[in-house]
Amino acid sequence: MKTKVFCIGFHKTGTTTLDLALRELGYSVTGPNGVNDANISSNILKMAYELAEQYDAFQDNPWPLVYKEMDEKYPDSKFILTERDESKWISSQVRHFGKDSTPMRQFIYGVGCPKGNEQVYLERYRQHYKEVTEYFKGRENSLLRIDLEKGHGWKELCDFLNVEIPTIPFPHANKASEREKSKTGLTAKLKRLLS
Repeated sequence: MKTKVFCIGFHKTGTTTLDLALRELGYSVTGPNGVNDANISSNILKMAYELAEQYDAFQDNPWPLVYKEMDEKYPDSKFILTERDESKWISSQVRHFGKDSTPMRQFIYGVGCPKGNEQVYLERYRQHYKEVTEYFKGRENSLLRIDLEKGHGWKELCDFLNVEIPTIPFPHANKASEREKSKTGLTAKLKRLLS
């Protein structure tokens, strides 16, 4: 049985990329979970405990909110804190979610949408990273801080998990430049089809 790996960085910090990397390393991964659950505040722990029994690795929500409980239940687990420059992070939040609201974001930030609530989101983001750092102080072998935009990848991840580095390039999902290229390509394709 694999050591459980909990990715506890907030969404839009490279969680989908980490999902792909962990799958490549042979982990069964889940997340995000419970995003649209209107009762997430009361269901979060039950859902997390049930999913934790079924998978090896966990990413996106709700995992940043339950890391202490997961650490207590699975004391030999590994935790990965994905980090991102906060100005890029909030821009990505606003660009990706805008005025759309979900119960999960309402639960995390107190307001469901980032647009117009940027300071609220940033304060919660900073609070989370400070709390995680304090919680794992003196237990650095249990926590990996990784910033994918700074070029962190297989070496940091595989050294931390004590596994061999794959021969394939480190995956990169949801890059804004890639999404824009894809959208531009799709628009051109549609124009060609319609002309």
